[in-house]
Amino acid sequence: MLYLLLTILSSSSIALILKYNTTRKNQPVVMLMGNYFIASIISAIMIFIKGNAEYSNEALFFGLILGPLFIISFFIFAKAVEFAGTALATVSSRLSVVIPVFLVVVFFGEIPNTHIYLGFSLTILTIILFYLSLNHENSGAGDKKKYFFLIGVLLFIGVNDFAMKFFQLLRTSGEESFFVYMIFTTAFIVGAAVIFTRKIKIEKSEFLTGLVLGIPNYFSTVFLLAALSTLPAMIVYPVINTGVIIVTTLAAYLIFKEKLNYFGIAALILGTVAILLLGV
Repeated sequence: MLYLLLTILSSSSIALILKYNTTRKNQPVVMLMGNYFIASIISAIMIFIKGNAEYSNEALFFGLILGPLFIISFFIFAKAVEFAGTALATVSSRLSVVIPVFLVVVFFGEIPNTHIYLGFSLTILTIILFYLSLNHENSGAGDKKKYFFLIGVLLFIGVNDFAMKFFQLLRTSGEESFFVYMIFTTAFIVGAAVIFTRKIKIEKSEFLTGLVLGIPNYFSTVFLLAALSTLPAMIVYPVINTGVIIVTTLAAYLIFKEKLNYFGIAALILGTVAILLLGV
């Protein structure tokens, strides 16, 4: 369960840094480049420190494919933030839990027991209640575009999460360091190409924010892979997604003074029960 907790803390840090960035109205693509730059550097350092990293064409291929997918997911998330707000975009990214859980049942035959089944059901209900809570607070937005991007966030992040599980099951643990390095390096190259192609001005403060973001981003990926190697995906994904929402919501209340309505309070209570059930 330690890796689950570390993944939740790392992912919650990412959400809060993104929240901070939107309050400053910075250029997200510049922050993105800084994020993947430092994550790539840390990945290379970890390979050097470990000294026993394994390499394969499969890990190279997976990394080359997932790098652009990570970038696309971030751009869609940024658009979701623009049209629907940070909170709704974050909840939609967590609702993506339904995709990897469904796919691991179909492709890998992970069948839930009664506790997991009930916990997963409460997880979905928790996220729906958070969505209702946030949508109620933002009912004046009314722009249909927000639903398009919110669905896009759900689909792309869900596919990315399943791809991590797919790699973890098919390849050896010794290849994970190289795999993570390829993801972040490819994502950085694609992001840098977008910036220079569009001639986007690089502001120092935005790039530095990205460097800070890249640290929890790297560790959230590493801890997720470690959690998937020790626990069933049926437990890992719901616990992480629900945990991130709870931690982020409480932190946003304390730091940004964001208030909760009755939907939000009910979601926090159900989410706590869901985590307890999934952890049994």
